[in-house]
Amino acid sequence: MYRMVHSRTVRRQELLDAVVTELQRGGIGDRSLRDIAAVIGTSHRMLIHHFGSRDGLFTDVVRRVEEDQRRFLETLDAPPEQMALAMWQRLSDPQLWPAERLFFECYARASRGEEPYASLLPGLVDDWLDRVVALGHAGDSTDPGSRARVRLSLALVRGLLLDLVGTEDREGVDAAFEQYRALEAIAMERNAGPVEG
Repeated sequence: MYRMVHSRTVRRQELLDAVVTELQRGGIGDRSLRDIAAVIGTSHRMLIHHFGSRDGLFTDVVRRVEEDQRRFLETLDAPPEQMALAMWQRLSDPQLWPAERLFFECYARASRGEEPYASLLPGLVDDWLDRVVALGHAGDSTDPGSRARVRLSLALVRGLLLDLVGTEDREGVDAAFEQYRALEAIAMERNAGPVEG
């Protein structure tokens, strides 16, 4: 019994990996399960067996892409002032642009209340905020302003990523990100206050 369940779990993961890769390449649009299944070398019935429906599959795709990014955040071993740069370098890597485009496509559909994407909100924001605060990257987690600062940073980074994958103006977007980092450094100095000797 364990072997059968394990085998089914492995197969589901393999299918999800293949679907994520394909949707990053070609987007979601109004593609059918039959179309996606044909491209990845399986049947639409197999996708339904493992994911329940087209909506179930796409929901799992978005959760998977987001979870990959949050897991990366947990592996970062950098001082707080370098954390944003390390994350930016990861997220803005051209190899991740297909994943970013897929994320924004799903996010736009979620914001219009389109299912299954709508069920991902507010988690696509709150899960990031919770993770960053829990990891201690937001400064004092008891400070009510910490969560707001993390939200601002998340919104700014996502906005710059949207700009980047839309315009592919790496130089301009990187320059804007550096302006953000400079402003953050000033804010951190002000919040630190004078050091008593």
